[in-house]
Amino acid sequence: MSQEKTQSQTVQTTGHAWDGDLQEYNNPIPVWWQYAFYFSVAVAVGYWLIYPAWPVGGGFTTGFDSITYVNDKGEKKTTHWNTRALFLKETNEAVAAQKPYFDKVESLPFEQIVKDPELNSFVVSSGKQLFSDNCAACHQQGGGGKEGFAPNLTDDDWLYGGHFANIQQTITNGRHGYMPAFADVLTSTQIDQLADYVLSLSRIAVNPDSAKAGDALFHSETAACFYCHGDNGKGRQQIGSANLTDRIWLWANVPGADTIAAKEAAVKKVIQGGLNKGVMPSWKDRLSPEQIKVLTVYVHELGGGK
Repeated sequence: MSQEKTQSQTVQTTGHAWDGDLQEYNNPIPVWWQYAFYFSVAVAVGYWLIYPAWPVGGGFTTGFDSITYVNDKGEKKTTHWNTRALFLKETNEAVAAQKPYFDKVESLPFEQIVKDPELNSFVVSSGKQLFSDNCAACHQQGGGGKEGFAPNLTDDDWLYGGHFANIQQTITNGRHGYMPAFADVLTSTQIDQLADYVLSLSRIAVNPDSAKAGDALFHSETAACFYCHGDNGKGRQQIGSANLTDRIWLWANVPGADTIAAKEAAVKKVIQGGLNKGVMPSWKDRLSPEQIKVLTVYVHELGGGK
């Protein structure tokens, strides 16, 4: 049997022919594919009926499905299905699921919270989100801070104290650090001497005679630095004055300076111009008390809490 005869017996053609022997085979699509197509059409029609779909005039078809959520004013709202309403509904459900944990955190002392594995796990997850949404813009993701702008929350240096109560007060009421400018109070020589003394407190090799003169000036009524930074230069957490002995620098970029002269210049810039920075806003009107407490524990556990 010839190949042409075999094909004519096994494959149907449409009956069309070109150039004498060029024929068009009749290969219909599988039945399952047809049913799948019909099913997809039915699903599309159902979707158009249930959900917002077609523009009509200045609006659109809203569909038959609805969704209910509670807005930020505590009002219960029902509207046609839309992604915003769905997001609010899912947020309501997430808040409801977290509420028992927040309530438990609110009712327990800090020391007990960190000892409870379940609560501690909750604090890590929810605290991380709260920190990312409210704190990371200044303190950076992870709490590493930014020199000259916001303190590092992962070290052991705390301007206002690293105990739970100190951190809670800082978050609740905010802080406003301040240091007066001495450019018009001290001579350039005196500012040089003070800078050398401050650097010597961090065991940086400077001119010993200049540092000695700066020591006397630091503890004198002329500069009166000891009023805020203490006789030993370790600062006073009650007012947020920096510890000058721990080799941790926030406002003066001493670590980034390559030479002694550059380090001196960084410190002198702070002494001359003073500081009206270190402003942290209050969060008591933005976060609930239980959220502040979770955030307090989270910041404490970043590594620098005391």
